[in-house]
Amino acid sequence: MTPTITLVRGDITRQSADAIVNAANSSLLGGGGVDGAIHRRGGPEILAACRDLRASRYGKGLPTGRAAATTAGRLDARWVIHTVGPVYQGPGSDASLLASCYRESLRVADELGARTVAFPAVSAGAYGWPMDDAARIAVETVRATETAVEEVRFVLFDERAFTAFAAYVDASR
Repeated sequence: MTPTITLVRGDITRQSADAIVNAANSSLLGGGGVDGAIHRRGGPEILAACRDLRASRYGKGLPTGRAAATTAGRLDARWVIHTVGPVYQGPGSDASLLASCYRESLRVADELGARTVAFPAVSAGAYGWPMDDAARIAVETVRATETAVEEVRFVLFDERAFTAFAAYVDASR
């Protein structure tokens, strides 16, 4: 099934969804941008669950392109799905790793039974991926991924990101 894609301009930590995707760093221990906001608003339960993941399955950190779930703490969600996007290194950067973030997050959402998933623009902030290309990869990957998720909501922080994602959502209808 192909999920319905909706776009929201706003703060992902204010969303109500089964799962909220965190554009995490590999340490899983919080950081800046979306990652820091999710950890701050979600509370210490998320950090504790991330520490458990590090102690068990991801001792060296979560690899780029992979995803893992924790509690959502105080967020209006059941789970946070953490995914590590690639850092943009210029032309020739590995777009397959960015696409993998979306595929792997949807795979984890399916394992959890999540039906609504809120995504940020993974790698398009501090990791420097050009917004138009990040939007194209995100929308194309979600459309091409077989999933039981019913709604994928891209929650975009500013007008530039919203406009970029809207162009690809509209073009692929």
